Amino acid sequence: MNVLAFSMVYLVPVSVIIGYWLGGIYTFITPFLVFGIGPVLDTVIGKDTRNPAKETEKELESDSRYKILTLLCAPVQIAVVFWGAYVVSYGDLRILETVGIILSIGISSDILGLSAAHELAHRVNHKFEHALSKVILCSVLYMHFGLEHVVGHHRRVATFEDPATARLGESLYAFLPRTILGGFKNAWQFEADRMKRQNKPVWSLRNPMILGLLFQAAYIVFFAVIFGKMGVLFLLAQSFIAIILVETANYVVHYGLLRKEIAPGTYEPVRPRHSWNSSNWLSNHFLFNIQRHSDHHYKPGHRYQLLRHYDGVPQLPTGYAGMIVLAFIPPVWRKIMDPRALEFRAGQQD
Repeated sequence: MNVLAFSMVYLVPVSVIIGYWLGGIYTFITPFLVFGIGPVLDTVIGKDTRNPAKETEKELESDSRYKILTLLCAPVQIAVVFWGAYVVSYGDLRILETVGIILSIGISSDILGLSAAHELAHRVNHKFEHALSKVILCSVLYMHFGLEHVVGHHRRVATFEDPATARLGESLYAFLPRTILGGFKNAWQFEADRMKRQNKPVWSLRNPMILGLLFQAAYIVFFAVIFGKMGVLFLLAQSFIAIILVETANYVVHYGLLRKEIAPGTYEPVRPRHSWNSSNWLSNHFLFNIQRHSDHHYKPGHRYQLLRHYDGVPQLPTGYAGMIVLAFIPPVWRKIMDPRALEFRAGQQD
């Protein structure tokens, strides 16, 4: 396991800066590299199915370099978003360049920002890491995501109760509004129920959901004051892109997989077979190993460098970048993924 390989994620914001420096059509370098060149290289380089040796797991987990890589994502993410707001608001950009910069930073906010925020959100017993997760999520106006992901999605995954689990035959365009709205609703309900159990008012500053909404509102107002109308439009647009991409990844990794209901409202335990797995070397090192999603849901407390590959679980035909492109074309997606999902379901019933 090479810690330097995971630092490749920082090439994404670097590509944004290079695109801006070159100008014109080159402002689209980031989406071209991520969704054009990336899937090709993913296929050429291939998979890495090696797993950490059991006897080295404790040493690997305590290696602070892996943690530092995720911690540094927070200041880089904030810097890139503020820089983007500045150049869009005060730079001499043509319309094409403005679109290119917004799209590129939205992609960076997902790959660098939300991938790190996801990893940090799972460090619930480490206050500093958890706080940095919220900072990153605030930068894309999606602060409830960490809460819903950890306490909601991981508990309900692969059931019809989970808005982030795509149904077999469901298009991405039907899935997105359901998961975005449903995720917020579930996060709100969780905190409302918790406040009631503690005999505290739901509509108060003691409710983290209320605080999150206020922080995000203040963040928008700050952008309006410093960067004006264009700054706010930039913030909303890049946040929208990042949110769509992270939820599309959810669509990809849980499509058509369900746990057995052993009693009304009670399901079999989460196992590696309940998520789609991918061990493509390149894209996993850009995404903190999150494509080893089967193990992530099986052992959600494990840090990214410990996640393992499983052979006998649903395997995606390629990495996330390629799968996200396919997801935006429903007929192609269904032709490729429905037979795989049905075949795996049938195998589980044998």
